[in-house]
Amino acid sequence: MNDLIAPLLALMSVSVVGFAVISFVGPGQRPFSGKLVPLLGLVLLATSFAALGTVILNGAQTLALPIQDKANLSLRLDYVSALLFVMVSFVGSIVLNYARTYLDGESRQGPFLAWMSLTLGSVILLVLSNSLVVLAAAWIATSLFLHKLLLFYPDRPRARRAAYKKFLFARLGDLTLIGGGTCLFITTGTADITSINLVARTGDGSAWMTSAALLLAASAMLKSAQFPFHGWLVEVMEAPTPVSALLHAGVINAGGFLLIRFADVFIAVPGVLVILVLIGGFTAIFASMVMLTQPAVKTSLAWSTIAQMGFMILQCGLALFPLALLHILAHSLYKAHAFLSSGSAVEKVAKTRRPGPIAIPDVKAITRSFLLAIAIYVLIGAGFGFEHKSIQAIALGAILIFGVAYLVAQGFADKAPRALTTYTVIFSVGAAVSYFFLQRGIEVLVKADLPATPAPGPLEWAIIILALVSFGLTAFAQASFPLWSSHPAFAGLRVHLANGFYVNALTDRLLASKPQSTPAIPTKAQY
Repeated sequence: MNDLIAPLLALMSVSVVGFAVISFVGPGQRPFSGKLVPLLGLVLLATSFAALGTVILNGAQTLALPIQDKANLSLRLDYVSALLFVMVSFVGSIVLNYARTYLDGESRQGPFLAWMSLTLGSVILLVLSNSLVVLAAAWIATSLFLHKLLLFYPDRPRARRAAYKKFLFARLGDLTLIGGGTCLFITTGTADITSINLVARTGDGSAWMTSAALLLAASAMLKSAQFPFHGWLVEVMEAPTPVSALLHAGVINAGGFLLIRFADVFIAVPGVLVILVLIGGFTAIFASMVMLTQPAVKTSLAWSTIAQMGFMILQCGLALFPLALLHILAHSLYKAHAFLSSGSAVEKVAKTRRPGPIAIPDVKAITRSFLLAIAIYVLIGAGFGFEHKSIQAIALGAILIFGVAYLVAQGFADKAPRALTTYTVIFSVGAAVSYFFLQRGIEVLVKADLPATPAPGPLEWAIIILALVSFGLTAFAQASFPLWSSHPAFAGLRVHLANGFYVNALTDRLLASKPQSTPAIPTKAQY
């Protein structure tokens, strides 16, 4: 299989480019390339599974590209890149097949399929890159090809505004990425990413390394729509649904991949990790609160993505890079399904039978649910062995169990049927078991590829406690929402939340873009 992977990668590259060319030159409404979508998906999946098989059988390896010079042009096959390769190929093939039928009859279906295939190819090249030059080229190409997809309906003013805002932030992200890569090249003398991480692992955190970490962190946060650069992600809903699925399930994860790939660089500069925790944690809490006030399905999903990316940035800030990788894989699969099925969401909700009054937990019930969830977490964690877990991983598990406690609270309400109480407790146990099981699995897989989480110092302890308190209070407020949502003071707060506290409006003013006076009428592409 080791001798097979290079020809397969070459075949995949030719297939993606060839498919794009055929899509461009083919007839508009029913291009011939539409019939080739299953074949392209098969090539992508076969190549990605062959790459994963190569890593399983032979371990991590570097594949040099035909042109070699000081740029160290090469690809990296390890569990990080191989797992992401499989995920991108799987989601991408599904989205491409969905787009083939979704846009059937559109006059520009061919160019749409072409730009989508090129975007997929760029994302795959990005996750496989082992050179600063290849990484930067794939990073920029992904953004430019995505820009074409976002402007599929160029006659829509809101689509143009969102694409313009995304374009500006993306170019700023490109500059910070190139700047960070330049700093790394200066301090290490190489463009090979594997070698850079080895130098960072044994380095002393020089000024160049610190500058590189800061610039790379800024690039990752711009790419992942972190506060206050998140507004564009909410506005790109004007693009067709396949674009939203590809963006939210694949492209948006590039920021997290950048942090994971340069994990050793960030661990060498702990101050940057603190910045990631603060910004990622705040973004996660802020976006999750705004998400609850959104009436539109896709807009709510967009805010959900912002929150999830914030939580993923938080994980990287805690130096839990294996768990951040697991988060990317799980979130991509979930969000692709959520967007591709968003058109039928309203219909499904409308058909849902409502058996009776909603069980509203009081403060005592909520308190009991939190205590029970924590007790379950501690008992199961003890069974798996806390001594093998880092303090950061234990704290992250507690944050996740706070979310489960919200569900348990519904089962502890006075009017809740016994079946609901039993179900929520079982769910809490399952969530705790899944967390420790999946954590153990991903850590074993990437042990040789990613650095271990360092022991926290005084500053890291303060950040961990702050995160626990913040997410705990947020979960408690969410669980008790029915108790205080009818208060007159909340009416005004809800308006402010629904508008994201007007951060996006301020960004519009700074960018001198003209906001829409009235919302656009939903069209097929928005569902």
